[in-house]
Amino acid sequence: MPEELPSESETAMLKALSHETRRRIMRAILGKDEVISPRELSEALGQRLSGISYHVRVLAAANAITLDHTEPVRGSSEHFYRPSEAFKGLNWASDMLLAPAKAAA
Repeated sequence: MPEELPSESETAMLKALSHETRRRIMRAILGKDEVISPRELSEALGQRLSGISYHVRVLAAANAITLDHTEPVRGSSEHFYRPSEAFKGLNWASDMLLAPAKAAA
């Protein structure tokens, strides 16, 4: 019996997760019990906000994360994200992301 091919959404998520920065972002999001903003991710990962914001948009477009809410900050809006329900339903994705953390422990 032939193996089942991944759906389009799984393929998009896999492509989004092929970049190391996006995997680091997802690990940071999965490691928190609450929502997180690109600004917080930028500080936690030691990378520029502009680069983190770009990668967060890619992850959101691939439905790996979803916008939880926004908060007004100095005339702008800070966006807060959480893992999407679609991502949570893919055991292989979280296993892949959390495997290095388990191996290091």
